[in-house]
Amino acid sequence: MKIMATYGHGTENDFVIIFDPEETTAISPEVTAALCNRAMGIGADGLIRITRPKDKWFMDYRNADGSIAEMCGNGIRVMARYLVANDYQKEGIFPIDTRDGLKHLRVPSNGNITVNMGELTHENEEITVTVNGMTREGYNISIGNPHAVVFVESLDDLGNLRMAPEVLPPDAYPEGVNVEFVEFSEGHELKMRVFERGVGETKSCGTGTCAVALAATLKRGERLPAKWVIYPPGGRLEVEIDSHSNATLTGPAVLISEHDITRYFSQDHK
Repeated sequence: MKIMATYGHGTENDFVIIFDPEETTAISPEVTAALCNRAMGIGADGLIRITRPKDKWFMDYRNADGSIAEMCGNGIRVMARYLVANDYQKEGIFPIDTRDGLKHLRVPSNGNITVNMGELTHENEEITVTVNGMTREGYNISIGNPHAVVFVESLDDLGNLRMAPEVLPPDAYPEGVNVEFVEFSEGHELKMRVFERGVGETKSCGTGTCAVALAATLKRGERLPAKWVIYPPGGRLEVEIDSHSNATLTGPAVLISEHDITRYFSQDHK
């Protein structure tokens, strides 16, 4: 029996999607890492297995290294596009369950998709981030998964992000952290780069843009509600945060290609 996968992306944050509503396909960390490997596999930042327990779509999300993650803001839009494009779900407003709870999305047949990301929280604990010899104080933000947000004068000053930034204190993020570096642009526009835990530097991060929007609001001493346009390397995203710190994320979601991945599940695969 063939096992098929779809490759897609949201602002170049890319994913392997496996449609498995009855949960018949066991996906090990090794298989996930092999599929996401850019040299030997399809190549992606993460893997999304679509299941449907208890009559609700569920986003079973894994990072590129095979580790489990709560959810992914770009990935959930790509998942929603997949469901509508393949007639598993009608366009409009519908929920997708995640390890961070239920998320509601507005999905047209074409164009940008909006997802309600839930509540952002700012932890008052002081943190510092060091990368390539540069140390900056950061904002400790959670949106179901953890983020350390750092503001810099220019993203060009960062150099490469091949190695994970050092975040202190070491016990602030026992399960790892996504680190965002942010540069203010004109008005309510921001540029960012991101190092995702379990992946490395990626072209975009949906939950990260939400964390960045709250941190930018705090940095400027502004009050909620707030709206920001954010430019990661992979494109353009819009984040709105209401007066109760609930964030919505709007951006594109594109399906690219289909792949037979049966061989990755054979015992002989290495």
